[in-house]
Amino acid sequence: MTVKEVLRAHARTQAVHTRHRAVHAGNQGARAGAQGARAECGNARADDRAGDVGTRVEGEGGPTSSAAAAATVAVGRAAQELGIRRAEFELAVHLGLIAVVGAPGGGRPRVHEQEIARLREQPGFPDGLAERVRTVGTAEGAALLDIAPARFTRLARAGCVSPVTFYLNRYRAVVWLYLADELAAFASREPELLAGRTPLGMRTMLESGADWRPRNWRSQRIDRLLNRTKDPWARTAVQASALDPVQLAEVVDDPYERAYLVRVRPEPVFGRPGSMAAREAMGELMLADDPDEILWRRVNLTMELDGAREDRPAPRPGDDGGIRMAPTVPAGAGAGSRTGTAIPASADEMAPPSVRPGASGSPGAGVPTGKGLLARLGWRGRGAG
Repeated sequence: MTVKEVLRAHARTQAVHTRHRAVHAGNQGARAGAQGARAECGNARADDRAGDVGTRVEGEGGPTSSAAAAATVAVGRAAQELGIRRAEFELAVHLGLIAVVGAPGGGRPRVHEQEIARLREQPGFPDGLAERVRTVGTAEGAALLDIAPARFTRLARAGCVSPVTFYLNRYRAVVWLYLADELAAFASREPELLAGRTPLGMRTMLESGADWRPRNWRSQRIDRLLNRTKDPWARTAVQASALDPVQLAEVVDDPYERAYLVRVRPEPVFGRPGSMAAREAMGELMLADDPDEILWRRVNLTMELDGAREDRPAPRPGDDGGIRMAPTVPAGAGAGSRTGTAIPASADEMAPPSVRPGASGSPGAGVPTGKGLLARLGWRGRGAG
């Protein structure tokens, strides 16, 4: 190879190396540019996130809180927006169909706008909601079941159907009201009781003067109130509401505990009946009036009282006055349907479906036993006190 050929080969090699370095530098520049672009995008996303967080924090500290508080409406407006009457609205709250919240600082319950929107989006609105809270009396209930009013009354007295509420007519007599939906369910469940001869056992019970309507109403009222609270002492107070003062003192012999039960007893969400006659009727209907029902209520009261005492003692004079209460389950209470000048039952005196004689919720289903239980109850087999 001549000197010229060697110089030309070396020049070609240098040129190749120069091109390689240029390509490599270009690749590094491209990668650096891509990384810079990604960094800029990341910074932009970080700025966006920071702005979002800043917006949320600002909202939490200011306008959002007031907006959340303003996102509730009064029950009257809620009833209008749902297309139902006020009495129907209160019954729907009691039956758990509509959720309500306590007003800040006390006062009457309110309804979240989201709850109203949820109900308005349900199929069949608004007729579906109104139908679920429609109540009927004896005559209309008998027509619904296509039976005579006298037969309907016998079925109700025997505990086959149970009232959801009541009102007082102008003669101050109790008029029971029933959920139309429950009557329809009963007709499809036990059609044999709507025609033909009344079963012998039922005839015997009715001939003895039995009337399960008040008892079933009490039982379902108590169950509804128990579902609204988890506080042991409030639950004890619910059980105590079915016993008169003499019998209550026999089970709860501590006067401070009895006073505490009055303080923590759940109150109706929508208030009590306004007239004296309605309050008197309510007071009479709330008390167990049959020996086995009284025993059953005393048993339940004893068991709830044991649990409450284990949870915490009742306050005594000189205590700091702090009362720890578990949060209650949001629930409503209905006032029943109004007919003329009729006076409806109070909110908490509404009740869901009935308890049939011999059902699991009745004393006939078995009474819990334990060492010295009857002695603790102070039971002497007497009738209603």
